[in-house]
Order: sequence, then structure tokens, then C-alpha cells
Amino acid sequence: MIHEDAISVVGGTPIVRLARLHPPGNLVAKIEYMNPAGSVKERIAVNMIDRAEEQGLLGPGGTIVEPTSGNTGAGLAMVGAVRGYRVICTVPDKVSREKIDLLRAYGAEVHIAPTELDSEDPDSYYSMARRFTEEIEGAFSPDQYTNEANPRAHYLTTGPEVWEQTNGTVDVFVAGVGTGGTITGTGKYLKEQNPDIEVVGADPQGSIYTAMSEDETHQYKVEGVGEDFYPETLDRAIVDRYLMVTDAESFEVTRRIARLEGLLVGGSSGMATHAALRVAGEDDSRLVVVLLPDSGRGYLSKIWNDEWMAEGGFDN
Repeated sequence: MIHEDAISVVGGTPIVRLARLHPPGNLVAKIEYMNPAGSVKERIAVNMIDRAEEQGLLGPGGTIVEPTSGNTGAGLAMVGAVRGYRVICTVPDKVSREKIDLLRAYGAEVHIAPTELDSEDPDSYYSMARRFTEEIEGAFSPDQYTNEANPRAHYLTTGPEVWEQTNGTVDVFVAGVGTGGTITGTGKYLKEQNPDIEVVGADPQGSIYTAMSEDETHQYKVEGVGEDFYPETLDRAIVDRYLMVTDAESFEVTRRIARLEGLLVGGSSGMATHAALRVAGEDDSRLVVVLLPDSGRGYLSKIWNDEWMAEGGFDN
């Protein structure tokens, strides 16, 4: 079969058993870096832009503006390249050099802001995106944090794929939580098929989802997951429980996945897998599916760099 463009091959990613990482064999991973731009975020990028076009919010020659930690931006830049849109991405400065270079390789304009700024600070990458959207004629911001097309994309694609690929035998779905779109949409679909399926959110230490109070929120090194506020795209009723994972735990498992399973993934994948290993170890009879959002190629200067790991106090 010959596909007409890159957009048409988004989704349909494989599920792989992580039997060397977890010998009981009840842990499997959905490999989202096999999407054309390298991450799970292409699913929402396509759906958000499709919806914007249908509603007349984005027209020919328009501009897409999005605050992003990199992967949603790459998905939007891919869609923009195919459909002829200008793309502007604002990013926090903790985003890896590789991900910034990737955005520019797709033709996106990238503007960098300090990570530690509150989302309402006028100099934050969120506020920067809002200004661009207001000032540029024909600009549209998908705003993955409030856009219902975000979780809807996973309800329409990721959830059905997990159900079909496991022949309906999935017992637990584990995913990192950022905007909440992945876990909300996928979890909603799976629970409609079987209400007994458990949905588990993996959360970096310092994020609001596992913090006991706002005082416990702080910066962390893992990219693309966790928040310091509750996005509208997260349906908190879908998530049965959250598991907190430290940066050190995330990066240690990230490296083990490559060495034992031959899968080069990013830090948020290591974070989700660490949580999934804990869940899978609770009951070997349950099939646990963990979603791995992106590739480790976007973090070669960080997680895969021994000097960066040592400077952060992480074991190699």
C-alpha cells in the first residue's frame, strides 16, 4: 500500500513484550516513536488541526502557534509542512538541543523561555505563545492543554489499537501524564470495553499529580510529563491511581530498556516503564500495557551522555 503523505501513516504503532526487562512476561509496551515524526503527539497534532480546519479556525496560509516541550511541536510542524502552514513553537529551556533542532528541521520557528517561570508570567513560554497568537493575523493555537481534540485523538485511535492488539486481554494501562490527553482518551475507551481495566498514571516527582500540596511541586529533569496545574484535557475520574517516579528512577530504567530490549526511548518512557514494572510485579497474571511516548534520539546529549548524567548526580 502506498500512502499519500506522512499524516496518513500516523498511528498503528506496534506492541512489544518486555520479557527481558520483566521475565514474567506480563508487561508489554506500545512503541509510539514509530510514528513518522517520532512520538505519540502526532496523533493529537493531526486531530487538532483537522478539527480547526473543519471549524474554520485555521485557513490557507495560516500560522500554527503552540507552547510545547518538543513532541507536540514536531507533530504540528510535520502537519504544517504537509499542509502549508507556518509553525511557531515556544519551548522551555530544559528541552533538549536535539528536539529544538528537530523543530527547526521541519521548518518551525522556535522561541525559548526559562523553564522555571509560572505559566502566567509574561515571559513564560505559555504567555509567549498567547502573544504570538494575538498579534499574528490568521494565527491559531491548538492549545493541547484545553483542546478536546487532544484526548479525542486517543479515544479514536490509541485506545482501540491497544484493545485490538491485546485481543481484549489488557488488564492495566500505564502512561505518563502531562496534558492528560493520552491517559484520558485511551483510558476512557478501554474502560468502555471493560470497566475492570485499571488506568495508572506515572508522574515525575515534583509534579502536581502526586504532590500532597503545592509546596511539594518543583522542577524536575524528565521532559514532556507532569504539570504544575491541572489541564482541562485531563479527566481525573479516568485515572485510578498515580505512581510517583524520580528522575533517577526514570533515567535508570530508560537505559535498561535500551540495553535489555533494544528499544531506544526517552526519559518519560523510562518513567512510565518504572511505574509499569511496579504494577506488573503486583500480580503476574495481569497483562500490563505501558505507552512509550518517544525515542531516545531526542535526548542523546542528556540521558545518553555520561557527563550530563554525572553532573545531575545520576548513575550511568
